[in-house]
Parts: sequence; C-alpha cells; structure tokens
Amino acid sequence: MYWINGVQGETVSASDRSFNYGDGGFTTIKTFDGQPLFWSLHVERMQTCLQLLHIIEPDWNQVRAWVNQAAIEQGLGGLKLHVSRGCGGRGYSPVGVTESIVTISEFGYPTHYKDWQRDGVELGVAELKLGINPLLAGHKHNNRLEQVLLKADVEQQGFQDGVVLDLNEHVVETTMANLFWIQGKTLYTPSMEKCGVSGVIRRLVIQEAQKSGMKVLLGEFDIAHLMSADEIFMCNSLLGVAPVVKITHKSYPVGIITRDFQESINSA
Repeated sequence: MYWINGVQGETVSASDRSFNYGDGGFTTIKTFDGQPLFWSLHVERMQTCLQLLHIIEPDWNQVRAWVNQAAIEQGLGGLKLHVSRGCGGRGYSPVGVTESIVTISEFGYPTHYKDWQRDGVELGVAELKLGINPLLAGHKHNNRLEQVLLKADVEQQGFQDGVVLDLNEHVVETTMANLFWIQGKTLYTPSMEKCGVSGVIRRLVIQEAQKSGMKVLLGEFDIAHLMSADEIFMCNSLLGVAPVVKITHKSYPVGIITRDFQESINSA
C-alpha cells in the first residue's frame, strides 16, 4: 500500500522528478507495533540529503503522522519513506518546483532476516565496481542504478548479497548493508567519503563502539584487509546487525563482539 502526501494511491505524475531523474532521497525504516524505530536519526539523514540536493523539506511532524498512519500495527514491519523534489522544471533544471512529494510504502518484515541474525550471512564479491562520486557519497539518493546492477551481479553468482568494492579496489559496503570487521581490539569500517551509503545503524555501531572505549578506524581498506579479519558483521536499518560467516571460500566465526553489538542494537 502506498501513501502519497498522506493520501492512499498507486500513481504519481509522469512529470515527477524522481521518476524522471532520481531527484530525491529515501530511507528505509523498521517498525514495531506501528512505531518507527530510530525516527530522529532517519529524519536527520533525510534532512542532510535533501539539503545537499536543495530540495524543499516537508513538514516532518506531518510526515511522522503519515508514517504512523501507514505502519503495520502489530509486530515487526518496514516502511520506505521516499521524498521527490516534486513535479515540473524544464529538463534538469529544478526552477519552478515548489513542493516536494512524500511517498510512503509499507511492507512485511523479511522473514529470513531473523535467520541471518542468528546463523549469519554468506557473501560473494561483486565483479562490478562502484564509481567514485564524492558529491553524493554517503547519501541515499533516489538514483540507485549502480545498486541494481550490483545486486544482479551477486545474484547471478548464486549469492544473496556480496561485498562491493570501488574503482580503486577499496571495500565500500555490501549491495544492501554497511560492513564492519574486527582485528584484535580494533573495529574497522570503510569511509563513506567517496561513495557508498552511510546508514543509520552504521552510525549507531560507531557510537556504541566509541562509548565502550573500543578503537574505531574509518578508512580505505582493500579486500585482503577485510578477509584477514577475526570477525565480520553487516548492518542496515531493517536487518540490524548480522554476522558474516563466509566470504566466497573463507569462513568466519560468529564473534563475541558481533553478538554484543546485536544485543545492544537489535534489541533497541
């Protein structure tokens, strides 16, 4: 079911700029008993993206009311909150567009995510590479063609997900989640300064690690650095934290640190 500016519907205008150019941003939210989890963090990430794109922000109090209206009332669920610049403009020019359009869709919580949280995930490595794009790096904008191609790549290899590298052969993320790994007492995760998506749960993991006194390093790492880890986990807003138990041919244990992050974040 879709809600467009608070009204149930199935269509948007053919002149919508997200349809034409991917002109907007979105976030995916886990819900429980009709309430969005980590709502303020999702709003912050949307605000940062929309401000970068110079898109007029919606009234977030009104959007929260629409979210509450759309969310599945009982148990776990998910919402996609999508903001388009709106309709109009000539070609790429946004001149004259004065009202953004908010689309909210609800969906059932993916049942296999609980299995992934408990048993872990096996990853491939995508053959395609992410382009370098510091202008949009970190943001979940509406043009996701790279992710469509990357997902098809790893699925054709027989994996549900895979590690994604950039054109410089640095680890960025998976096709659907952020990556963390532990070597010794240090937590590593790729920087999002050149490409990739900086997720809400990624932010929480970094905060939890720093609060506990754990050393956290953000940077550019090659696949060999990742593959030499003691333990690896991935995270996104729906999945929470899930262990990575295999990358192509190499297996990894479900580590104590990973379980600690699961306990503190997944149960929030």
